[in-house]
Amino acid sequence: MEGKQPLSGSTREQQQAAAGSGGTEETPRLPAGVGDAPAADSEPEAGLSLAAAAGDALCRPLGPTPSQSRFQVDLVAEGSGRAAADEPQKPGGQGGAAVKGSEEAKGRFRVNFVDPSAGDESPAEPGGGLEGGGVSFQNGGDTVLSEGSLHSGGGGGSGGHHHYDTHTNTYYLRTFGHNTMDAVPRIDHYRHTAAELGEKLIRPSLAELHDELDKEPFEDGYANGEEGTPPGEADATYTADIKGIVKFGWIKGVLVRCMLNIWGVMLFIRLSWIVGQAGIALSVLVIAMATVVTTITGMSTSAIATNGFVRGGGAYYLISRSLGPEFGGAIGLIFAFANAVAVAMYVVGFAETVVELLQENDALMLDEMNDIRIIGAITVLILLGISVAGMEWEAKAQITLLVILLLAIGDFIIGTFIPLDNKKVKGFFGYKAEILTENFGPDFRDGETFFSVFAIFFPAATGILAGANISGDLADPQSAIPKGTLLAIVITTLVYIGMAISVGSCVVRDATGNINSTIITELTNCTTSACKLNFDFSSCQKTQCPYGLLNDFQVMSMVSGFAPLISAGIFSATLSSALASLVSAPKIFQALCKDNIYPGLLMFAKGYGKNNEPLRGYILTFLIALGFILIAELNVIAPIISNFFLASYALINFSVFHASLAKSPGWRPAFKYYNMWVSLVGAILCCIVMFVINWWAALLTYVIVLGLYIYVTYKKPDVNWGSSTQALTYLSALQHSVRLTGVEDHIKNFRPQCLVMTGAPNSRPALVHLVHAFTKNVGLMICGHIHMGPRRQAIKELSTDLARYQRWLIKNKMKAFYAPVHAEDLRDGGQYLMQAAGLGRMRPNTLVVGFKKDWKQADMRDVETYINLFHDAFDIQYGVVVIRLKEGLDISHLQGQEELLSSQEKSPSSKDVVVNVDYSKKTETDTSKVFSPPSSEKTPGLHKDSKGPRSPLNLADQRLLDASSQFQKKQGKNTIDVWWLFDDGGLTLLIPYLLTTKKKWKDCKIRVFIGGKINRIDHDRRAMATLLSKFRIDFSDIMVLGDINTKPKKENIAAFEEMVEPFRLHEDDKEQDIADKMKEDEPWRITDNELELYKTKSYRQIRLNELLKEHSSTANVIVMSLPVARKGAVSSALYMAWLEVLSKDLPPILLVRGNHQSVLTFYS
Repeated sequence: MEGKQPLSGSTREQQQAAAGSGGTEETPRLPAGVGDAPAADSEPEAGLSLAAAAGDALCRPLGPTPSQSRFQVDLVAEGSGRAAADEPQKPGGQGGAAVKGSEEAKGRFRVNFVDPSAGDESPAEPGGGLEGGGVSFQNGGDTVLSEGSLHSGGGGGSGGHHHYDTHTNTYYLRTFGHNTMDAVPRIDHYRHTAAELGEKLIRPSLAELHDELDKEPFEDGYANGEEGTPPGEADATYTADIKGIVKFGWIKGVLVRCMLNIWGVMLFIRLSWIVGQAGIALSVLVIAMATVVTTITGMSTSAIATNGFVRGGGAYYLISRSLGPEFGGAIGLIFAFANAVAVAMYVVGFAETVVELLQENDALMLDEMNDIRIIGAITVLILLGISVAGMEWEAKAQITLLVILLLAIGDFIIGTFIPLDNKKVKGFFGYKAEILTENFGPDFRDGETFFSVFAIFFPAATGILAGANISGDLADPQSAIPKGTLLAIVITTLVYIGMAISVGSCVVRDATGNINSTIITELTNCTTSACKLNFDFSSCQKTQCPYGLLNDFQVMSMVSGFAPLISAGIFSATLSSALASLVSAPKIFQALCKDNIYPGLLMFAKGYGKNNEPLRGYILTFLIALGFILIAELNVIAPIISNFFLASYALINFSVFHASLAKSPGWRPAFKYYNMWVSLVGAILCCIVMFVINWWAALLTYVIVLGLYIYVTYKKPDVNWGSSTQALTYLSALQHSVRLTGVEDHIKNFRPQCLVMTGAPNSRPALVHLVHAFTKNVGLMICGHIHMGPRRQAIKELSTDLARYQRWLIKNKMKAFYAPVHAEDLRDGGQYLMQAAGLGRMRPNTLVVGFKKDWKQADMRDVETYINLFHDAFDIQYGVVVIRLKEGLDISHLQGQEELLSSQEKSPSSKDVVVNVDYSKKTETDTSKVFSPPSSEKTPGLHKDSKGPRSPLNLADQRLLDASSQFQKKQGKNTIDVWWLFDDGGLTLLIPYLLTTKKKWKDCKIRVFIGGKINRIDHDRRAMATLLSKFRIDFSDIMVLGDINTKPKKENIAAFEEMVEPFRLHEDDKEQDIADKMKEDEPWRITDNELELYKTKSYRQIRLNELLKEHSSTANVIVMSLPVARKGAVSSALYMAWLEVLSKDLPPILLVRGNHQSVLTFYS
């Protein structure tokens, strides 16, 4: 590495130590930020990466490195040759000829340690050292002083506790020797808050790196979806004391547990019977089939376990983090319950064996059933004691039990090679080809079949999750779970197959046990292997014999070299499985309760001691187990447990398939030996096996899982685990959106896709609810919000508003999107939204705006901008809808009351009431200014306080508040009046039809009003009735207005002229050039010529308002054709006056103008 400077000896040793630790363990500490370092156990944030600082090629991210020592930074010039590099270090820590040739050299820094005890007395070197707490770096010959002090507190090592404190514009010595705030890649940046293995560090946010220095950066620098810890709380949250916590490796934690759990009672009591029924070949097939299911599940478990850090909770944790809380919550509860009941099942298995031994020796305490209860209760109490004593004791007990179990297996294998004469009458002859041949095929008796035998054996193969269930107690779950689980499956399967073949080759199916069955004379017509071996067990065909594979469950004891050891093996197998289940159930239950999916169970989340032992969970498991032990009849409950285990296996397999199908970039398991389709087959096999074992138990399991799934879905727990369900939702939405893009639009499929200029959606609820009424489940609805004013402030608000208002829409069950945008003025923002909002075919085609109620008092430039929005919409082929309520739409000045109102409507005890915005702090150029009532009506800073006294509302505000919620109520049997005066393609008719399809509006009848001639009223009515019937739109009445062109009343004309007077130019009274200049400066003004030219049109609007009041004053809502103003010919003031006079003093009115392309068709 030519030109690179070697590290000093101590530095290199420390680097190697740090690099070797993988960056997570405690390493010899490098000092923190220049000047003052934080205390050793405080923030490791400012720690310097040694390799990075020295320019070493390793450049590995190091672990947390806070320290109390001080250090100096010396420049090492790359161009100064090897001499400087090889020169020994001076005591003061100054490198050799450090600064020579620095004009042409790139700067490099060498980190030199200073004795912390020296404090501030260490010499400040001229080549760049500590200068009173500040630092000067020489970079390419230039001196770069830091902005302000670098957290210099004067004392060596007593500096303040800090994260990246970028608010003081501090530079930190971080990467590659440059004085930059940028952080090098580091594991601590990716941790969750208060992670077990180390503390989460917060990298500088983009704003902190990118924003101008004299402005305050954003408050947080958290990555997407992560939560950060405020600086002061960080060391409080991270209190994990590594000493004393018991963590297991893969052998003790996973392999031993899985092997003990898989080798159950079946190995010694039922395996011989299965071989007798199914024969060696089919027995091996039964074992192989069970192994296929468990191996696929084991591989799926390994894939999920290696896709990120695994915490406690085993199967529940794996499923919930993969498929989401719905499946996870359902499985977690039944899996924890199944483990608790499994304790009872294993303990009763143990108690039955003990009672059999007592019977043989005539030592029963009471009777058989009560003895099982007594022994079972005592046993489970002892097991509880071992579990509560701690995981270390439990692990020691497991090792002891494994040793006994292995000795018992060895005892059986040895016994097969020692055929004693006294055992021959019981059917054991040692390894004989005749017996192997005879036992090779099946001999099903007593109504047994292949599948019934399989159902009896399969529970023996379960238990593969015993290691995963204590995932929180494993040192490295990601490597331990795959290694331990898969190796346990291989070992146990080989032992099962080996013992099945052994017992099938040594023992005949039937034996009398009677010494008289020995044949003295040799028979010539022998058919059975026993006969060939000079034993006559033919009497067994008539009566049932007590010995042989099919009749004696204690064949293993009989074959073994030392029978009591087999009994010890049975005890070991049952007790170890019981112990594993007793530990698993509370751990899973604790993890489930911690996630608060079932709020009533939160009390069981509490852990005790350094290992966070779930003592309450242990007690609950103990009580459940004790309850089932007292029943003592487990033949009914056993198949349900097997099915509960299988349901979780099926979901683990399905999780892998689902995650692979969703193609989420976050699905990258370190374990590569899995396949999504194999996992799917595994899931299907698990479901089939459930029915094979017990069909009614399978159905019951499905019902319970489905019930819990529906409950959790309904409760909607507030968790976000990035599940594959979310990923698949995104993927299917993306694929359908792309597919939709390739489909041409058709009139039959036209949908009103509305861009609603709401501003903040909760400030105009009436507008949002009315539009939602005709777009819900029909078309797209986007709530546009244009932020204006200072760009920096607006950009900051965009991100906070996006989450806040989208939440508001979801909470209010609005199927709509929120789209904020920053622009210089309303018109620009409207253009941005109209051009860019939407995706593919899901783009808005209709602009919806609220009527500008305060236009007469407002700045006319704002009115000009407002009217230009309409022109822009028509230019890009949008339809336009203007909605007017006589009370107004904007309730932002009553925000607190509106929230109170909505919370009272929904539930009297609603907890999550959205806090209102303090409008006194808002810039006056927000969108609310454009659509809202005049600012004089606002009461700035009115805060919602649910407990404190509320200022009484005036009458107008009370009416406004009532009006804002009118579309949330059922509309009753009233009318929707459609004034379809001009043909705009049918949008004016389609919107009211869509309204009547909704539940709240379904009782409303449509009345249609059209213009016509007095002498052709009947003809026009029939023509319209024919058209509506062809469109298949129901109507209650059609009214033809023959008097539309009648001159309006004089007082109304006078009122109109008085209204437009302030906006007139009166060019006839002024000189030509003054009038022209005025028209140029104020283009919204109405010229005398224009007023005269459009007199008829003005009168029509006045007349229509008279007719509307006459015919439609009681309608629920009026939908009317919007008059169109020619661009450049009609001034904004005149157009606004038309809309004002047309729509004033009426029920809610929608002025609608489609884009003049057909949206209705009568063709099929």
